[in-house]
Amino acid sequence: MVRVGLTAERVARAGAELADEVGFEHVTPSAVARRVGVQVASLYSHVRNAEDLRVRIALLALQEMADRGDAALAGRAGRDALVALGATYRDYAREHPGRYAAAQLRLDHELAMASAGPRHSAMMRAMLRGYELTEPDQTHAVRLIGSVIHGYITQELGGSFDHSEPGPQQSWERILDALDSLLRHWPQEGQR
Repeated sequence: MVRVGLTAERVARAGAELADEVGFEHVTPSAVARRVGVQVASLYSHVRNAEDLRVRIALLALQEMADRGDAALAGRAGRDALVALGATYRDYAREHPGRYAAAQLRLDHELAMASAGPRHSAMMRAMLRGYELTEPDQTHAVRLIGSVIHGYITQELGGSFDHSEPGPQQSWERILDALDSLLRHWPQEGQR
């Protein structure tokens, strides 16, 4: 019997909450079923399997971060946009570490293109308009910024910066300054 009011969206949200509490890697259909008060078999009326549950949590996280990013970037350009975008991802990861991890889940191409993922790329490219980069450098810059921001957040969440000075906030600010400088002085191809 299906619990009244239980939907695939509610199951995904319950899974996302659980991911934030125990880690995305520990989210299972049985744990989510316990959380929402149903038998595992009833949960499968709303999600196909464990992978479907994981994908739904990832899609939810991508959507939430894109919504925050759109709001944070409105009316900003250049360094201000870079700082706002970085803060959006970092703050989200701190508030929702399990969801942030879920957002890194590899999706098949079709699903990725239908998700909020392309909005993240569009936000990066909108931010880069303040730096006047053209292709293919714009794509290189998107990949660089994503790698730096995600790498820093992942290391910070993992406790890598807990036992040394200066503190992580100071390093974060210096990294954003360095990215801003690099983007303003992007090397031309062939320039070494």
